[in-house]
Amino acid sequence: MGYYIHQKDNWPNFTWNNNEFVNLLSEARNLQGRLMGKMESLGFELRDEALLEILTLDVLKSAEIEGELLNPEQVRSSIAQRLGIEFAVAIMSDSNVDGMVEMIIDATRNCFKPLTTDRLFDWHAALFPTGRSGIFKITVANWRKDTSGQMQVVSGTVGREKVHFQAPDADLIEMEMNRFLTWFNEENKIDLVIKAAIAHLWFVTIHPFQDGNGRIARALTDMLLAQSDNSNQRFYSMSAQIRLERKEYYEILENTQKGDLDISEWIKWFLGCLVNALKATDKVLISVLLKADFWNKHSKTLINERQKKVLNKLLDGFEGKLTSMKWAKISKCSKDTAIRDINDLINKEVLQKEAAGGRSTNYELKK
Repeated sequence: MGYYIHQKDNWPNFTWNNNEFVNLLSEARNLQGRLMGKMESLGFELRDEALLEILTLDVLKSAEIEGELLNPEQVRSSIAQRLGIEFAVAIMSDSNVDGMVEMIIDATRNCFKPLTTDRLFDWHAALFPTGRSGIFKITVANWRKDTSGQMQVVSGTVGREKVHFQAPDADLIEMEMNRFLTWFNEENKIDLVIKAAIAHLWFVTIHPFQDGNGRIARALTDMLLAQSDNSNQRFYSMSAQIRLERKEYYEILENTQKGDLDISEWIKWFLGCLVNALKATDKVLISVLLKADFWNKHSKTLINERQKKVLNKLLDGFEGKLTSMKWAKISKCSKDTAIRDINDLINKEVLQKEAAGGRSTNYELKK
């Protein structure tokens, strides 16, 4: 009898007790239905705006879980271009940003297409376009080789490492993945939300790639959740919620991988995370509706492209205080031009000076 779940005699014959999470599953399903109904009631333009915000959040947070910080504007622009959504300012994006975006969009827009080895290899190649993870050369678009030893998830300083998990041997991966892909693609009686929970755990346990396993596992989760919604449009982000619950995520994952084949606790945690993700979407929708109301209110106001760029940044949740210097930097103009743009919008009652004083004048949207 092995130490890790994949070493157990009956692996991967998972078991679970529906009674332990039936209420959570019911709540998640109810929230999914209500959200999809709410989105159907919105116009195409608002739905596209919500879709753009959620997918941007999903890509950013999935990368952030792995410690990679992507440029939000590059991500948003890359998604908009690939989905044909009108975007205020199209900007060049890095190849690693485009790769992450392409994987998430393929997983969700083509959620009903079969998952194959080649498709997974394409995703992996998109994530690592240079063939490197950071400064290290890795095996790309192929299963890991373990040439430098067993694949382990480790924390701690050199000499005081703690091994959290050890993946199956490299020579078992092809067999393991063939079995996983057969199960993933077949129709079975498992609720698709439960299937998403199992697929996530199963894939990260096999850990088939040298790097990128977490990001691909979350893409597979999105793929099955899209199937469960019967929609290839995403209006909630599991990755964003996992990022918020990252400590609990790694704890339940480690405990499950060191436990037996009863994965009820993992499914219970996954469903709780999904419920929280669905509830968090309300904040995104409020932001989208406020943005739409703002532009409807000012539909007849003459606003130039520089002004639109900065106003959209404010509406998207600008961090910190907006000064004339920051305005000039964002819109790539001189400070004098920035001041003229700002004063013009103050006169048109679009902007106002913040009431709080200080060494420099700050500006905000007029209430």
